Amino acid sequence: MTVSRVLNGRDGVDNETRRRVEDAVKTLGYLPSRVAYSRASRKTSTIGLVLRDIANPFYAILAHAAEAAARKAGYRVLLCNTEGDLRVEREYLEDFVLYGVEGLLLAPASDESRHSVLPLLRRGFPVVLVDNSLPGVDCDVLVTDNVAGAKRLVEHLGALGHRDIAHIGDAEDTFTGRERLQGYRDGLTALGIGYHEGLVFRTVVDQLGGYRAAQQILALNPRPTAIFAVNNMTAVGAMQALRERQLSVPEDIALVCFDDLESLAVLSPFLTVIDQPAAMLGRLGTQLLLERISGKAGARHQRITLQTELTVRLSCGVGLGAPKKQELMAEGSH
Repeated sequence: MTVSRVLNGRDGVDNETRRRVEDAVKTLGYLPSRVAYSRASRKTSTIGLVLRDIANPFYAILAHAAEAAARKAGYRVLLCNTEGDLRVEREYLEDFVLYGVEGLLLAPASDESRHSVLPLLRRGFPVVLVDNSLPGVDCDVLVTDNVAGAKRLVEHLGALGHRDIAHIGDAEDTFTGRERLQGYRDGLTALGIGYHEGLVFRTVVDQLGGYRAAQQILALNPRPTAIFAVNNMTAVGAMQALRERQLSVPEDIALVCFDDLESLAVLSPFLTVIDQPAAMLGRLGTQLLLERISGKAGARHQRITLQTELTVRLSCGVGLGAPKKQELMAEGSH
């Protein structure tokens, strides 16, 4: 009776008892009965889309494609932005189920997101993970080949003569952060270069995080000749830090990153990137979720890994030891 009063927000329970019950609820991952999912619940033709950072154009493209796919199937999309905050993420997941969404497409904040996802899956609630995987969670997952993409970027830098390559990375408790770091390490190994922890700078993967990490990189002596940024926003922040130091890309330092977006194609110089199919992630993720909702999906969950592409532009130059832009201009004036 006491537990029921707490879970239903009723009076008549002292503060200490209420606190103990709430702590137990969080520890056990319990969902109140009003949040429990049932196949007999009313059809709302609505799905929830929960993303880490809607300010990141990658997620904006993903969301646009997901909405288009849902609308084509007669579904609406409710969108929420967690900013990578686990508490906010948990609240949104619970609220979405309360509001009657029929399934969730989730880009998890971190590995700890599993504590919010597992209770839903135990009740049979359809969840599809996109862009990030969660350890110990058995559900449909749609990701890109982060390891191969990161390795290819590093190998490209190595082919141009770079040996001191710094990495601006995501936190260790994220799937993409670990995978891209592994690809960075694999690329170094393929080039016969040793891995140095002092060249890896983990940060919040937004523009400010990239800016701060680049400042740390530029303070190194000797300074690395190239930077591999974990995503588009950190690359933009890194470019800002380089410009403040009046350093030219690629003449003074090379810069590459994951994610190919229009904003990167108009930067000067155009950035060399690993292009991952954001729109396809959103579209296929929604299709997987709708199949799971309709019961058309099989008993076994799917894990789909999409391939990436290397897009070579101007931010790496033509190789170390080649004449700098200023030198070429001087030669042309004679």
